[in-house]
Order: sequence, then C-alpha cells, then structure tokens
Amino acid sequence: MLISNIDWAIIAAFFVVSMLIGVITSRQAGKNAKEFFLSGRNMPWWLLGVSMVATTFSADTPNLVTDIVRKNGVSGNWVWWAFLLTGMLTVFVYAKLWRRSKITTDLEFYEIRYGGKPAAFLRAFRALYLGVFFNIVIMATVSLAAIKIGGVMLGLTPIQTMLIASIVTVFYSSLGGLRGVLLTDFFQFFISIAGSFGAAWYILQQPEIGSLDALFSNPQVSDKLNLLPDFSDSTTLIPLLIVPIAVQWWATWYPGAEPGGGGYIAQRMLSAKDEKNAIGATLFFNIAHYALRPWPWIIIALSSIIVFPEISDLKVAFPHLPDDKLNDDLAYPAMLTFLPVGLLGIVLASLIAAFMSTISTHLNWGSSYVVNDFYVRFIKPDASDKEQVMVGRLSTVLLMVFAAFLALELQNALQAFEILLQIGAGTGLIFILRWFWWRINAFTEITGMVVSFVVAIYFELYHEKLGFEALLSHEKLLWGVTITSISWILVTLLTKPEKDQVLRGFYKLVHPAAYGWKKFLQRNPDIQPEKGQLPFEISLMLAGCITVYCTLFATGFWIYGNIAAGMVSTGVAVAGGLFMLLGWKKMKVD
Repeated sequence: MLISNIDWAIIAAFFVVSMLIGVITSRQAGKNAKEFFLSGRNMPWWLLGVSMVATTFSADTPNLVTDIVRKNGVSGNWVWWAFLLTGMLTVFVYAKLWRRSKITTDLEFYEIRYGGKPAAFLRAFRALYLGVFFNIVIMATVSLAAIKIGGVMLGLTPIQTMLIASIVTVFYSSLGGLRGVLLTDFFQFFISIAGSFGAAWYILQQPEIGSLDALFSNPQVSDKLNLLPDFSDSTTLIPLLIVPIAVQWWATWYPGAEPGGGGYIAQRMLSAKDEKNAIGATLFFNIAHYALRPWPWIIIALSSIIVFPEISDLKVAFPHLPDDKLNDDLAYPAMLTFLPVGLLGIVLASLIAAFMSTISTHLNWGSSYVVNDFYVRFIKPDASDKEQVMVGRLSTVLLMVFAAFLALELQNALQAFEILLQIGAGTGLIFILRWFWWRINAFTEITGMVVSFVVAIYFELYHEKLGFEALLSHEKLLWGVTITSISWILVTLLTKPEKDQVLRGFYKLVHPAAYGWKKFLQRNPDIQPEKGQLPFEISLMLAGCITVYCTLFATGFWIYGNIAAGMVSTGVAVAGGLFMLLGWKKMKVD
C-alpha cells in the first residue's frame, strides 16, 4: 500500500512530540531513583488511570481480539473479560493496601511481608524472572504485533520494524523515566482511541461491508455475535466462559491483571498522591479497559471475516510476509489497509502509540526491578542516585534488544497469551491471600512460582512427546492450577510461618482486615486489630463488575439493534454505578 506525504507527516509529528516529552522530563527524571521510577509519588488519579489504559491498549491487543473473534466469535473474549473480577478486587480491596506499603516496587513487598534469606532470594529471583525473563516475553508479544503491522501496512521487514520502533521508544523511556512515560501515555491514549473508532467507522462504509446491519446479517458473521457462548455446547462453554469466570481470574497471574494487583499496575498505585487517587486510577482503568474500548476492535474483526474469510486469503493479499507470521491476528492490520489518506496516518500513529505506550511502561517497570530489587539490594547497596538512574537507562536499552530478538521467533498473539496464562497458572490465589492470611510464607511463593513454571514447560514441550494425548489449552490450565495449588498449600502447612517480628512490622504498616490474622493477633494483644470493611469492599467489587459488564453488554446490544436488551442492560449499569460510587465515599481511605 502507498503511504501519502500527509500520512507520513502525521506519523513524524507524533514521533517528534513523543521524543520532546522525553527530553523535557529527562532533567526531572534524572534527579533520583524515586523520580525516575515513581515520579515523586505525587501523581493524580486521572493521569495514572489513563496511563494504565494506554499501556493495556498495546499494539497486540486489537490483533489478539481479532484472533479470538475470528476463531471463537465475540463470546471468545471472555478469556480476558473475566480478568475484570480481579481488576475490581484490586480497586476496592488492594489499591489502598499497596499505597500504604510505601515501597518503590511491588517486589519490595517480599521483604516487608516475609523475612530472612528466603524473602531475599524471592525478591532477587523475581526481579530477574519478572523484570527480565517474563518482561521480555511480554514485550516480544507486543513487538510481534508491531512486526505484523509494519509488514502489512508499511511493507517493512520484521528487522526494519523492530529497529525503527525500538529506537524511538527506548529514547524517551530511558530519558524521561516514569513521568515521561505517564505524560506520553496521556498524549498517546487519545490518538489511540481516535484511531480505533475512526478505523471502525470507515471500514463499515466499505462496499464489502455496507453498514452495521449488513455486517451483522452476513451469514459468515451472524453466528459469531453472541455475547455468551452456547450453553448447550460444553465444548465452547467450558473453555470460553466457565473456566475464565470460575477459575482463571483468581488462579492465574497475567501482566496487568494480577490478582491483588502487581507489576506496572502496582507501580502506578505506588506513585499516586494518596490512597484515594490510587483507587480512582485503578477504577478508571477497569471501566475504560473493559467497557469502553473493545467494540471498535470487535467490529473490525467481524468485518475481516467477510473480506479475508481464510488465512489463505491473507497470504494472497500479502505474499511478502513469512508463512510463520500468517495467522488470524494478521487480519486486523490487513483491514486497516483500506483506510484513506489522513485517517490512515492517524490510525498508523495510533497503532505506533499503542506499541510505544506498552513497551515504554514495561521498560520502566522492568528496569525498576533490575535497579531497585537486584542491583541496589544485592550488588551495590550504596549506589548513588545518579548511578541508579544510569543503570536504569542501560537496562532499558538491553531489555528492548532482547525483546526484539524474541519477537522475531513468535508467530501469533493468542499463542503467546495462552503461554503466559499457563506459566502463571495456580499462583494467583497466593497473591490474593498473602495480605489477609498470616500463615502464607516465603516458601509458599517460591513453591508456587517454581511448580507453575515447571508444569507449564512440561505441557508445552514434553507432554505430547512422551506419548500422552494432546490437551486443549483450558485443560492444561486446569491441570496447572490444580497441581500448583496443591503444592503450595501443602508447603505452607508443612513449613514454619514467618516470625512474629516480621508479621508485626507488616501488620502495623499495612493494616489489613483482621479476618485471617486472628491467631497472630491473639499472640500479640498489644496490636490493635484492624476492623476493616472487607465484606463491604467485596460488595463494591461485585457492584463494579456488574456495572462494567452491563455497560459492555449494553453497548453491544445497542450496536446490534436489540433495543429492549440495551435498555435493560443500561438501567442495570446505571444502578450498579450509583451504588458503587455512593459506596466508595463510605470507604475508609487516606
């Protein structure tokens, strides 16, 4: 396809603004490590919330949604919609606890909740495991989408795409620190939203599609519109809805949807002005991420079924792409090739923005682990602020280099999504309970981490080679959750709990609700039990989930032309939202 001078000018302007933000914020970011990684702990909820949304609007997200819709219909999106449950749990239960901890990264948590060498090992190992290995895998999946977009829309080779995209992102990420990332995310968020809505609107005008009504009545599309799987077909109901809602959301660890919060979500909460802003940021993120953004991607995915019904059609349209990059997720950038001059430039800029916002966050987050939780903690505790910032900037560059090389080996977005889910299977409940059950110890987390990884490797690499029947993705997940959960529960009960001195320090700092701390508090009568509002907070979580899901459904029903269902869903969403917002005001927060 031909890119006009106008489109190139829009893209160039976007790059210039992004780099200028990095340059402008570089001086402030370079003052000390807390400025570089937490922006001075003084960020407002709206900036943090928009940054979270921008980060999760990565270049691979519309590709993933397209992959899912083409394979399993709209209802297939429950594999990620289910994570709203843990998102709302973080909003109303964990956000204020994270902010109270006053730590720099969520890995510091290990040495305030646990004690001794096991806690130190856990912090060091996860700094490298999450900050380097896991983070590189995540960035590689995002980079894979960039490769496909560059190949389809710009005719670039995978190597050319990674060189161009990486250099600009690393430039402003390494200069501006978290403050630069947040401000760039804010700018990029609006470009991304405008691009996705504009693209969906224009594609619907194409003669192959015609209109919304024509799209939904097309026989190739009409059987993929249901918001829930067919309840009479267990082969789709179990993997697409039952497993995600009943197990996946609380039992697995996935970046951006960690049970109890964590990763870059925790980083945003830790950089908030106060507990109220931490809660507001995560609430805005969950509403925008699950209720407001999916439909433009879904419409484009459904349209692609008409234009490119088979993967072979994509091969014919883009013969220069390597065969290992051809999959259903390629259909999203393929549809964008129909866009006109001007809108094409905006959409390309929006996709570049989506890529850069996600990568920049992961680079800053990953380098914070490398510096704060490994280099300063174990290599050079007396490192100056200037040296910490320098190591942070160097690790930012190296993380991007390794991610780019791995991206060249991956094939499709859904494949990477399922692998990441499997690696974290069975560990989620640990992250939920460790705040509220005194018996959880460092060996609990070590066991969960090791067993889940070993089980994932077994199922991905060795299960079929040993002659066993191939398992479906959800079956692997259930086995992983079961084996890992049994393992860490047994280890927890067979090992000694943390020393009371460690638990006392943690409880006095964070003040979790006393429900799972009763035995500890009985031994330490001088500590005032925290009554808390846990049942009330969980009721707000459920109200939040109902509100967001009904908003998501209402949007779909209105688009489908189902007026009655749209009105009912809208009414329930409004009622749930009012209950949630009124209840939020009664929460005890600083």
